[in-house]
Amino acid sequence: MAKLRIGVIDLVSKGPNNTLWATTMHANLASIMPQVVATWCEQQGHEVSMICYTGKEDLSKELPVNIDLVFISSFTQAAFLAYALSNYFRSKGVVTVLGGPHARCYPDDSVKYFDYVLGFTNQSTIAEILDNCTPQKPVGKQLSALKQPAGLPGIRERWKFIEPTLKKAPFLKMVPMIGSMGCPYTCPFCIDSTVPYQSLDFETIKEDLRFLLTKFKKPTIGWHDPNFGVRFEENMDAIISAAPPKSFRFFAESSLSILTEKHLKVLQQNGFTALLPGVESWYDLGNKSRTSRIGAEQKVEQIAEHVNMMFRYVSYVQTNFVLGLDSDSGAEPFELTKRFVDKTPGAFPGYSLLTAFGEAAPLNLEYQREGRVLPFPFHFLNNHLAMNLKPKNYEWVDFYDKVIDLTEYTFSKKAIWRRFVDNPGYPAKWMNLMRAISQEGHGRIRFYRQVRNNLLKDKAFRDYFEGEATILPSFYTDIIKKDLGVWWTWFPKEAMEHDAYAYLHKKTKGSVLSVA
Repeated sequence: MAKLRIGVIDLVSKGPNNTLWATTMHANLASIMPQVVATWCEQQGHEVSMICYTGKEDLSKELPVNIDLVFISSFTQAAFLAYALSNYFRSKGVVTVLGGPHARCYPDDSVKYFDYVLGFTNQSTIAEILDNCTPQKPVGKQLSALKQPAGLPGIRERWKFIEPTLKKAPFLKMVPMIGSMGCPYTCPFCIDSTVPYQSLDFETIKEDLRFLLTKFKKPTIGWHDPNFGVRFEENMDAIISAAPPKSFRFFAESSLSILTEKHLKVLQQNGFTALLPGVESWYDLGNKSRTSRIGAEQKVEQIAEHVNMMFRYVSYVQTNFVLGLDSDSGAEPFELTKRFVDKTPGAFPGYSLLTAFGEAAPLNLEYQREGRVLPFPFHFLNNHLAMNLKPKNYEWVDFYDKVIDLTEYTFSKKAIWRRFVDNPGYPAKWMNLMRAISQEGHGRIRFYRQVRNNLLKDKAFRDYFEGEATILPSFYTDIIKKDLGVWWTWFPKEAMEHDAYAYLHKKTKGSVLSVA
């Protein structure tokens, strides 16, 4: 095999971003799989360069040059930048590969703009591409392993690709780790709902932790597990065997059913300082919080009590909600969430608008059968800039009125102050304050108000939301042009539109080449 020059690009941002949140946190949001792919390519004897694009860099100066092959990892919101980069590299004779969530969610659109599009990816999948590094025309090739890889290169092996990104983080420097893939729960809107749960090698986790103690006095680690701690005792044993108690600071996303007081005591002893449990809905999805058989008001009381108990053991809690679920109707779900905000003044509520990401989840097929999916450009599919589903029980203006009201309530001066006072540590206080006054809090309120006003005043805008028109309002086109900047020139303009019903339109199941 000829030695290849390979570039790997991890798109954390979809364009230049100088917000306080981006400056502080984007370098801490690097994905693990781009580092893994870069490591696998090096292990095959190839020359690899990698960049994690956080929005702070001048991308035109940072891109790898004189390469034969480029891997680009992207969430759906950064797909347009990924498409533009692929077009640019292909013009120079470079073979392009797309991986990450967008490739899994929208493979049929992605193959129009990339030579290879990856689903589940293991080392043999990468070897397949390295052995056949040739352009795929006129349509790219989909490749997918039968399941997620059973193991990944550890942090020591990936360190040369991790360290440059961490250097971009001005304050908090969070190392990405993962101990499991898939999820035992079956939340129907989640991309991991159909992925079998599997733990990764605990010996590798121990080695990773010991290695990080050679690089930091007290490493900060963000677990990328969809649901951390399913095999709780084994995870804690791995941490305990690696170093004395509280040698690390850990952030993790987990379910309330795992975060019992008994477990929280152990988590506190082992250095867990931030936890992100999912609440999602007051009516559905109770398995993750052990509340599937109780009423909505009782669920608010029970979960509020649980979250407040968590603050006895950790300093930072984010509670995650999905707005616009089919189980929601009227003012009640929003008012219940306000009540929860009042009862848990220290917790940071993370709100997502219900979004159907292509083939990500079984429920999306039902939405498409019902004709409710809207063709919003990928650029806005990040759970808050656009809701690409017509709500089942709300008119659009009414829905945005309620979303705005809840968001304003959550990020009012009073709520921000209570959150600041109630948080036990200064890092948590300032993190919450930063999030509230930047794009996630006040920024979203401004954007939602713009959308709501356009729905009232602009008939063409409203018709697009109702599915009665297909011409994208200039309000959104202007945002795309601004965000892409110089890369707008390379963006394939036909990619502005996509088949929002591609999942439904698939007539056969044999369109993806499976690689063992």
